[in-house]
Amino acid sequence: MAYCLTVLFKYFILLTFLSLVTLDMLLFFILGLFVHFVFFGSIFDIYFTSPLVHGMTPQFTPLPPPAKRLVLFVADGLRADTLYELDENGNSRAPFIRNIIMHEGSWGLSHTRVPTESRPGHVALIAGFYEDVSAVAKGWKENPVEFDSLINESKYTWSWGSPDILTMFAKGAYGDHVFTYTYDADSEDFGAHDVTKLDTWVFDKVKEFFHAARNNQSLFSKLNEEKIVFFLHLLGIDTNGHAHRPSSRDYKDNIKLVDAGIKEMVSILEHFYGNDGKTAFIFTSDHGMTDWGSHGAGHPSETLTPFVTWGAGIKYPQKVSAQKFDDAFLKEWRLESWKRQDIHQADIAPLMASLIGVPFPLNSVGILPVDYLNNTDLFKAESMFTNAIQILEQFKVKMTQKKEVTLPFLFIPFKLLPESKQLNLVRKARYYIKQRKYDEAVSLCEELIHLALKGLSYYHTYDRFFLAINVVLGFLGWTSYASLLIIKSHFNLTRGVNKEVKKPSHLLSCSCIAIGVFVAFFLLLQGCPWTYYIYCLLPVPIWYAVLREFQVIQDFVTLLLTVPPSYFVGYLLVFILGIEILVLSFFYRYMLTAGLLAFAGWPFITQLWTRAKSLSLSWIFFSLLLAVFPLMPVVGRKPDIFLVMGAGLLVLLLSLCVLTSLIKRKDSFINEELLLHLFQMLSIVLSMCVTYSTHSSLRKKQGLPLLNQIISWLILAFSLVLPLLSPTSLFERLFSILLSLMSTYILLSTGYEALFPLVLSCLMFVWIQAEQETLQQRGISCKQKVTSVRFTCSTDITQFRQLYLDDVRRAFFLVFFLVTAFFGTGNIASVNSFDLASVYCFLTVFSPFMMGALMMWKILIPFVLVMCAFEAVQLTTQLSSKSLFLMVLVISDIMALHFFFLVKDYGSWLDIGTSISHYVIVMSMTIVLVFLNGLAHLLTTKKLRFCGKRKSHLI
Repeated sequence: MAYCLTVLFKYFILLTFLSLVTLDMLLFFILGLFVHFVFFGSIFDIYFTSPLVHGMTPQFTPLPPPAKRLVLFVADGLRADTLYELDENGNSRAPFIRNIIMHEGSWGLSHTRVPTESRPGHVALIAGFYEDVSAVAKGWKENPVEFDSLINESKYTWSWGSPDILTMFAKGAYGDHVFTYTYDADSEDFGAHDVTKLDTWVFDKVKEFFHAARNNQSLFSKLNEEKIVFFLHLLGIDTNGHAHRPSSRDYKDNIKLVDAGIKEMVSILEHFYGNDGKTAFIFTSDHGMTDWGSHGAGHPSETLTPFVTWGAGIKYPQKVSAQKFDDAFLKEWRLESWKRQDIHQADIAPLMASLIGVPFPLNSVGILPVDYLNNTDLFKAESMFTNAIQILEQFKVKMTQKKEVTLPFLFIPFKLLPESKQLNLVRKARYYIKQRKYDEAVSLCEELIHLALKGLSYYHTYDRFFLAINVVLGFLGWTSYASLLIIKSHFNLTRGVNKEVKKPSHLLSCSCIAIGVFVAFFLLLQGCPWTYYIYCLLPVPIWYAVLREFQVIQDFVTLLLTVPPSYFVGYLLVFILGIEILVLSFFYRYMLTAGLLAFAGWPFITQLWTRAKSLSLSWIFFSLLLAVFPLMPVVGRKPDIFLVMGAGLLVLLLSLCVLTSLIKRKDSFINEELLLHLFQMLSIVLSMCVTYSTHSSLRKKQGLPLLNQIISWLILAFSLVLPLLSPTSLFERLFSILLSLMSTYILLSTGYEALFPLVLSCLMFVWIQAEQETLQQRGISCKQKVTSVRFTCSTDITQFRQLYLDDVRRAFFLVFFLVTAFFGTGNIASVNSFDLASVYCFLTVFSPFMMGALMMWKILIPFVLVMCAFEAVQLTTQLSSKSLFLMVLVISDIMALHFFFLVKDYGSWLDIGTSISHYVIVMSMTIVLVFLNGLAHLLTTKKLRFCGKRKSHLI
């Protein structure tokens, strides 16, 4: 919903600010809005629809379970290596857990999946399935789809911890058997003096709970029922990791506190139940954390979590002489002699279900890790058989659903698991159990599970190829149509060729209508969702619009035939190379460095070097300086407050130089202008002081000072207003925008990235002058010098010129600078690149949407600087906004088509998450450009309290 509203707002801004909107262009933008909505949403229908099905029968093991109750400890954000490794003195940070590993239970690594966030991790743990990306729209806090869970299947569940996690399982449970105890959401404060209170609160409440139960007969009787669950969610470690990094003493001391707390909880429970040996314990984590204190992606530090279990039904430690693992963890942790058994995170749910004898969660895709069970071979075989039937039930429902909506002659069943083989495997497994061939039965059940899971994936992706073909046809048609609009709008590209206009043939119209009717009827017979109609019918009108311009296509081809082949091939290769560099920069940031190095050589291949050497040297210097940033580590991994202070000092020094220059250049410097300039410099000073003060306060664990917070929000609020008070002359307005945005950017910076907007802006100032100089070399007159151009000056629309090949280069420069602004200080396509420390000057209490909005504004600030500069380029070079938009549209859509084919839902989970992000970013680029164009127009042309003439663009 947020994305949809943003897109609507962006298109509204474009149509508001750009003048002379013709009917054709209005229709084009409406169509463009709709088409990009469809393209954007297509990957979620094609690759990431919810895999859940409903209508299965609950399955449970028909034998007495080993445990009456289960205790689940989840240490949020706990890395496996930090728990298992020994400290510098050779001692364990978690002596109780290590004692369990060596003397009482079993252990291993739990392998999580992307996104490594709290909600998906807990869903995998407790419900047994990996949540699809649609849940992110709910902020990982609510249930976007209905699902079953261990908590839902239990007789009673009591849980303590974060309101973000506990409430989502209580919300999905039927009846009144789930009881939650949560602290206030404001307690999740990254700047608090002691965030371990989040864990001590849980332990204290559990102690109070069991103490009160002795005097409450109703509660006491419930606690002595079978099939009950105690869930303790411990958030302190995750909060300390975000605030202080996993390598900090705070993070490691929190592990010691959790270890001691678990020891005490186990003692209380054993005492309460009289050491009856009917309690099973599980200790694990929902996700890990990177060295720089973030999570969400697929780095091993995020996906490898600890798993330790002991108590009723769990095997005792097994000493072994050798273990086969590709990593060196066992030796590093000095656990070589104790058998390690790794599992997938979703496997924990069926394990817990079998331990207390409840039905396996209906949507679980976990495979029961029988090697953890300390029970009879019959129990293991029966439990594995139950697991196989539970997953096979999902396969049958999925197959039935797909069969019902597919024409019989088109339905292709999953060949590896036909109905006859299903029956054969089930009967054979049951026969092996009766014959007490338990190992064979377990192996057969595992085979059936793997086949059923493959079949689930097959039917889940059944329509993928069909939908992808239609989306690609739409992509190609739309890009062709946008290209034709560019050709039509600039008659100099088709001059000298036949101008006879032919009406589109009735045959073409009738053919397109017939194709549309046929496709709609075909989809109707198959009972397809309404989105399928959009994907399949959209290419029809788009290609009709393309083919009806056949005469333009013919004329353009005729024109191309007059161009020397070497020129044509050369330009084509340069264009393809440029696109590929942009695509590769999404994967390898150093490609941006390569591109900026190539940009540095631009003056040498033009006459710019001979006519304006000082300007050329400035361009080369700032291009090379900006090229350094993509080679730097991703922002947040190595914070350095002194670099932020250094950036602020450089901005102040530059401000003094500019102020001195303006005073010398102007005969009378208006008092209001002087005061505004000084006020903006003061805001820079305040930003530096607040940033340093906040950093010191948080380091001393004194929290975020209220005064700092108020000043930060005020600076943010005024940053978009102050530029509107400045003079509208090109240089002064752009510099005022830089000062205002830099004051906010400093507050949001943690290290070297504070220097990035400054260097980028310097390059933009040089670019503006270089583009006007280049235009003059083509013999196009520029009546005003850059220093005298005013944004609000009236521009005669007739002065807007036709498109030249050099303008394609300008559009490419814009796209490249936008990509550089995006990835220059880090690959934000990866979720773990976001550093929460960036927003600590504004708030420290966990608020995902507010923090996300602030970090998004930090990302957009370099974009705004680029677009304001390009606003000046458009004005000084008399370039039409229509031309810009169409060229950038073509470039970004060609890139989007690249990433559409690169979207993955298999292989490394890091690759999957990154591939989605790349496609979304490129699809959003055109839309974001529209919004930023409107915002840049507002910042550059509007002036508060003074009336100015509007700048016009040709559309």
